[in-house]
Amino acid sequence: MRERRFRHGLVIGKFYPLHAGHSHLIREALRASDRVTVQVLAASVESIPLATRADWIREEHPTAHVVAAIDDAPVDFDSADAWDAHTAVIAGLLDRPVDAVFTSDAYGAELAGRLGVQWVQVDPGRERNPVSGTAIRADPAAHWHELSPAVRASLAARIVVLGAESTGSTTLAEALAEAYRTAWVPEYGRELSLTREGGMEAPWRSDEFDLIVDRQIALEDAALRRVPVPLLVCDTDVLATALWHERYVDATDAPAMTERLLARARTHRPDLYLLTGDEIPFVQDGTRDGEHIRHDMQQRFRDELAAQPAPWAEVRGDVAARVAASLPLIDAAIARRLSFAAPLEGRPHDEQLALQAAAAGAVAGRG
Repeated sequence: MRERRFRHGLVIGKFYPLHAGHSHLIREALRASDRVTVQVLAASVESIPLATRADWIREEHPTAHVVAAIDDAPVDFDSADAWDAHTAVIAGLLDRPVDAVFTSDAYGAELAGRLGVQWVQVDPGRERNPVSGTAIRADPAAHWHELSPAVRASLAARIVVLGAESTGSTTLAEALAEAYRTAWVPEYGRELSLTREGGMEAPWRSDEFDLIVDRQIALEDAALRRVPVPLLVCDTDVLATALWHERYVDATDAPAMTERLLARARTHRPDLYLLTGDEIPFVQDGTRDGEHIRHDMQQRFRDELAAQPAPWAEVRGDVAARVAASLPLIDAAIARRLSFAAPLEGRPHDEQLALQAAAAGAVAGRG
């Protein structure tokens, strides 16, 4: 086993977002150091939360010690005042002295000198990992392969296809996944209806809908980490499950349970809902029993979708027409999901100073 050269190594960055070049840098620090601290330094004007970035690193590099802070000092490598402000934040986050700073860019020499430690430059010129946060923010889809599963799960758009019985939601979900060459998550409730004790004939219980929600979200979370493009298609979700609970459970506490599921849906909004139209003929597949209330259920879906903030649209016609109507809506949802606020260093210096002052004022006001 190679002897480690340092007791405590330091890696700093915005990780906006975390990519393969960052991970290479962290791994090199881990190979060379007994302990590595990774500092996530975000600006308050950036659009990925600080805690999310820290969680990415903890998942991808579980042996690193990860700390995070907002650093709104202007980015000016020629300014001693700016260096003093940044160094104060960095030093204040350390729980013990470091003896090495690991960076790819040349600013590492100045930072190491200010901390009185050794500078280790990793992959100078980014020849081994020719990727940057700037390039990824400009075109995340083109650099999707540079992102870890945790980052993909955070950045991918999630769209949900839903509708009353026999309105073609599963067919549309499959068709959309094929159109985008991505993954789709089937409806777990349909699987459970075939395997539960008593099958479709036995009365449904509220706790079964809790199970459906838990399993559906787990399937989504797993699929989001594997999507080959920034999109996951889901056949149903928590909102739909709440309405099916309302439809199938006849118990004293059923209204309260439905409201609890709807409340849970409010914390798990997709980027887009697509409601499949009920104008097509009802087809009995052996599991359906709601032809007589299909139009009423469809209106119930419309009412709930209209009452919540996520974008939604009802798509009608044959499969090709529904796909054609869905594509621009999905493209817009992906674009919204993959939009990033400009990082602090990408803004004019005067704007950086103004943002720093505003952030400091907000902190003082909270105090």
